[in-house]
Amino acid sequence: MTEPTKSVLECRKVVRKFREGSSELVVLSGVDLNVRAAERVAIVGASGSGKTTLLQIMGGLDDPSEGEVFVDGQPMHGSNELSKADLRNRYIGFVYQFHHLLPEFTAAENVAMPLLIRREPKSKALAKAGDILTRVGLGERLTHKPGELSGGERQRAAVARALITRPQLVLADEPTGNLDAGNGEHVLKLMLELNRELETSLVVVTHDQTIASRMDRVLVLENGVLRNQ
Repeated sequence: MTEPTKSVLECRKVVRKFREGSSELVVLSGVDLNVRAAERVAIVGASGSGKTTLLQIMGGLDDPSEGEVFVDGQPMHGSNELSKADLRNRYIGFVYQFHHLLPEFTAAENVAMPLLIRREPKSKALAKAGDILTRVGLGERLTHKPGELSGGERQRAAVARALITRPQLVLADEPTGNLDAGNGEHVLKLMLELNRELETSLVVVTHDQTIASRMDRVLVLENGVLRNQ
């Protein structure tokens, strides 16, 4: 009998409410989601539908008003900030629309940062950063700072940083939204190749149906509820 594929991320009845003066805005109203190992999932929806809020809750950057979130079977909801930071560092990589590279550090130092946070020796962390930057086509840019890189190169470095710890899960928020079509396609191909190679689960929030169509599953967030497309 085949063993069921492991669940990497699970959201159970996730609700997120915000106070707006005397009224209450419900952005998420009971979201259920189960992401399996190495699975690719796209979440689409209108602007303002709560896609980014949901992604932040999945990654422990925001707390649900109600409901539960588990990463690799461990609860993200209700954990203290130190525990959540540890879970993020061990299991999750993030890719955003904007690269969020630190301007004072080189490409290699930026990419090595998650390993340095784990207190890995600097020489070892930088060697791993050099390897993955070479893998994404930036082997000649290791000592360049973000201001010396093009937009596409900065985003490739951001992908390398997200994947250097070989996380079980990558959460990507409009990862090609700030790039032209050519660079966007390059970054997307890179993410999909590394998803296959490292068997990392991938959850992508996007408004681009072309990107969504290349995932295993497409889910729509509408009126606070997540449903199959």
